[in-house]
Amino acid sequence: MLFIVDFDGTLSVSDTIDAMLERFAGPEWEEAEAEWLSGEITAVQCMQRQIRMVKADHVTLENFFRGIQLDATFLPFYKHVSQFAKLAIVSDGLDHAVKVAMKNAALPELPVYANKLHFVNDGIDISYPNLKQGCRGGNGTCKCAIAQKLSLQSGGPVVLIGDGKSDACLAAEADVVFAKGSLIKHCEKNGIAHHRFQTFADVLAQVKKWPQDRVQRNAALMA
Repeated sequence: MLFIVDFDGTLSVSDTIDAMLERFAGPEWEEAEAEWLSGEITAVQCMQRQIRMVKADHVTLENFFRGIQLDATFLPFYKHVSQFAKLAIVSDGLDHAVKVAMKNAALPELPVYANKLHFVNDGIDISYPNLKQGCRGGNGTCKCAIAQKLSLQSGGPVVLIGDGKSDACLAAEADVVFAKGSLIKHCEKNGIAHHRFQTFADVLAQVKKWPQDRVQRNAALMA
């Protein structure tokens, strides 16, 4: 069994990219955001424009990343599901921001698949090690491709926990979907079965209802 966990707005309490842009970029970042949400540009095109608008030095940004607030109920959730499943943080955000925030919160070190942050003289830039040509979501990190690769390694069903547009494509393919935010509307519109959640405590409560034989079978596969 494999849990694919989104970061921005899911593991983090709010969208860290938006918060960074609000603090360190001019208001024009919202124009790019609106074009992406309306489908005029891809997520990659949007992110490239927005990231280059950020004007802050390395130290300032590191402090910002350390201040990212994470869902405090993630740790009990992790301790339970890691007994019988693999977990990966899969984000269309920035790898360094995810890793710094998780380390600062003293969370376990987990595999992180995200866009790569580069510090440059006057701000930051971005590259896409998880980009897949033809990604249906147009994302820098193709969550479907990563889920497919990791599920071959772990075996068993794929569980998605997400909140937004970058999770929409995988929601149609995952075996189980936990949704919040705009992902709920997407699932409802497209007839995708899902469980609503607000925190990982909600996810944990639902997971604990799963049949024990299913959980034990996955635990045996991991042994």
